[in-house]
Amino acid sequence: MVSVAILYFSHLAMNFPAEDDFHRLLDALTQCVLLHDAKTKAIVWANRAACVALGFSVEELLPLKAHDMTRDDIRYRREIAVNAMDRSVTDGPQSYEWCYRSRAGVDMLSEAIATYVPLSERAVVMVQFRDISAEEAMRQKLRRYEARLREYMQDLGEGVAVLTPRGKVGFISESGRRVLGVASDAPLGVALDYCTKEDRDRLIAQLRSATRQHSTPAQRYAITRRDGAKRWLRITCRRIDIEDGILVHFRDISDEVAIEEARRNEARMLEYAGRYNAMGEMSTAIAHELSQPLAAVRNFIEGAIQRLSQPDSIDSAIWGLRAADRQAEHAAHIIKSVREFIVKREPVESEADLRDVLADVAYFIQLRARDEGVTVRIEQWREPLPIRCERVLVGQVILNLAFNAVEALAGAKPSTGIVTLATAKNGTAAELHVIDNGPGVPDDALDRLFDGFSSSKAGGNGIGLSLCKNIVSRHEGRIWAQRAAGGGLECCFALPLSRDPA
Repeated sequence: MVSVAILYFSHLAMNFPAEDDFHRLLDALTQCVLLHDAKTKAIVWANRAACVALGFSVEELLPLKAHDMTRDDIRYRREIAVNAMDRSVTDGPQSYEWCYRSRAGVDMLSEAIATYVPLSERAVVMVQFRDISAEEAMRQKLRRYEARLREYMQDLGEGVAVLTPRGKVGFISESGRRVLGVASDAPLGVALDYCTKEDRDRLIAQLRSATRQHSTPAQRYAITRRDGAKRWLRITCRRIDIEDGILVHFRDISDEVAIEEARRNEARMLEYAGRYNAMGEMSTAIAHELSQPLAAVRNFIEGAIQRLSQPDSIDSAIWGLRAADRQAEHAAHIIKSVREFIVKREPVESEADLRDVLADVAYFIQLRARDEGVTVRIEQWREPLPIRCERVLVGQVILNLAFNAVEALAGAKPSTGIVTLATAKNGTAAELHVIDNGPGVPDDALDRLFDGFSSSKAGGNGIGLSLCKNIVSRHEGRIWAQRAAGGGLECCFALPLSRDPA
């Protein structure tokens, strides 16, 4: 715009009767202007801004050469400026960088524009220039910051990327390329290409939910790197103002996932061992329970054989065989119940009624209690108590708490030991209470009863109770112990209701 104005003013100047008017117009500009003879390149005039910036009057500038007012540097040889002026004659205005030096020896890095102007008396090249030292210093500072940032990000374990609204990777850090297994010169592609098909919709939803105020909650994704390796990433993102992009932070957490999976496998093995051990402790009672139907089967079959040797005894023999079949079915049911409880299973959550879970294990509890001479009372809540759980594990918690209560009553007088198992609803939680009328535990032991290596029974190591706490915590519930109203111990756990039973 300044060049156009200068050309316009120079055009008007040719029609002005006074040369001073032309000078006043150029002196009014804040941008520096030098006029050079188009042939000799000698300075023929300068405006006030140029004189102030360089520290010379117009008369003092006229005899000066390039080396008198230019920084001594190979990048600012006179030939470079002369070539730019010559090209302006044939190719139009030429822009170039030049470092002027003032009379005081101060360097002034400038952006210069050479424009050819054929005046009436002579052809000149008008050079406009402005100080860009501050801008260049800022650019250098930014370049240093950028270089430093790249160095810092080089060793990060976390990747940083900016996604365009269409999901393309507009920028990615070197650490991010390493995380994704992308070579430094390889194309990045679309972010969704790295995810599994199952995770793509979830990632799209996370990206769309990104705001400028806060990062999204971290989510995990299984990805396939460019080198084919299967890895896990934790991703957060936030919308930014740069081209309406999305800033994505991602970290490889494959080792963490592997450790967690190993811990889950250990927990499953411990849970299985707990169930197996519980059945081992009950082996005598189970054997006694099985011996009754098996003995009955044998008696009924022997009776049927004897009746078959007598005339007109077919009906009674059939009755005996049917009775034997019922006893065999009862024995099979006992064996099936034991096998289903101790078999190893993959963790599967489903909706269940806490009352039904208690009913599943009540048989084993009553069997164990009968062996110890303890009475078991079941008090079920009047309404369904729907919970989302791994049914076998919650049953194991009930079993462990009940067995612990039965053992606390071992040695009590016949008909005096009572264990009560009660389900209840408390707000938005389903609760189960195991209450015994035994000796209880000291008050200072109640708070640490479910920590490892703490037990309410003599000779116990507390592993079963610690396992109960782990299982309940995994189901987002809580477990606690308190002194029972009758002086014994009351162990309770609460799990969130999956829906309002009402």
